[in-house]
Amino acid sequence: MSIVMEPIGIIHSPFHSKEECPIQPRYAARSRGTIEIFQEHQYGLKDIDTFSHIYLVYHLHQAGGIRYVRPTFLDDTPRGIYASRHPCRPNGIGLSIVKLIGRAGNILSVEGIDTLDKTFLLDIKPYIPRHDHIEGATDGWLTGVKFREKPEGRE
Repeated sequence: MSIVMEPIGIIHSPFHSKEECPIQPRYAARSRGTIEIFQEHQYGLKDIDTFSHIYLVYHLHQAGGIRYVRPTFLDDTPRGIYASRHPCRPNGIGLSIVKLIGRAGNILSVEGIDTLDKTFLLDIKPYIPRHDHIEGATDGWLTGVKFREKPEGRE
């Protein structure tokens, strides 16, 4: 079985290397970028600017080799890859929620970007608080973990 996906656009950010790229939106709150939607997909942007935040689904094109158990950027204890947000994943799919600042044609301006420049965008979905906020959700193994103010660099 194989799955073929074609990008719908490209993410432009100020981050040109894995070392300078924030590991989560928490560390990228003021980082601005643009999302360029390819012309053939721009009609799908109708009404997107009525939302304050959007999900970006993208390809982690420079993630590196897959390791199913590894320390995370937030602590030193080895964790299963599916219990972390480490980018070195079997299918290299990334997910971020960003603030939508505005739209000009096929270009979206966003804040809170935490991706590398020239990352291929696979999909966009609106963040809908009444559907996406889950009351009583837990932090799993992160409960009680003291986050580093500045996480260690990427591998």
